[in-house]
Amino acid sequence: MYLTRFRINTARITARKVLSSPQTMHAAVMSSFARIPVQEDDGPRVLWRIDRNSRAETYLYIVSPTKPDLTHLVEQAGWPTTGKWQTYDYEPFLSRLSKGDEWAFRLTANPVHTARRNDTEPTKLTAHVGLQHQLRWLLQRQEAAGFRVVEKPGDRQLIPGTDVHEVIIRERRQLTFRKRGSSRPVTLATVTYDGKLEVTDPEALRRTLTRGLGRAKAYGCGLMTLAAA
Repeated sequence: MYLTRFRINTARITARKVLSSPQTMHAAVMSSFARIPVQEDDGPRVLWRIDRNSRAETYLYIVSPTKPDLTHLVEQAGWPTTGKWQTYDYEPFLSRLSKGDEWAFRLTANPVHTARRNDTEPTKLTAHVGLQHQLRWLLQRQEAAGFRVVEKPGDRQLIPGTDVHEVIIRERRQLTFRKRGSSRPVTLATVTYDGKLEVTDPEALRRTLTRGLGRAKAYGCGLMTLAAA
């Protein structure tokens, strides 16, 4: 597995066009591979995420089974004469994950649930829109995903019993775009979580980091990355 980081030149019109549509970015990411990796539900896959750290600092992160070639993105959305991307072998880091380790994490996800307005209607996927529901979505998946979101000491909880976990929702976006060949718009609600976790099951967490968490993985959701806490 490989982890790649590419800085996007947001001053360029072509860069803003790529950023405006998850479908366009998905196509650009998948074009980075001479042979598109097989996307299996139970195996490693191509995951990507856009991090907007500031107005002038936007990064594309990619996790993939093979190395990508982002030459086309440098030409369209980077700095053609000085821009480059960094690709790292991800396996040594993944192999060092141990139970009890604590890491800072970032995850962009598509928190949804099934709902219906009455008993006569079929259930359908509906986005969680409230902060508490979006947080609960993450907490409900942490055990199976191999981690536990760290809890704050009581004296650091702004609202005791409510502000319990070391996690914030830093960005919420609603994107509307069209899939290729379809005239119907697709609306995608995304949430970016920043927080601190403890590894509870290293193997399960490795699966989470390489297979993604939640839905809409093709459209920039599901990629969790770790950094020193």
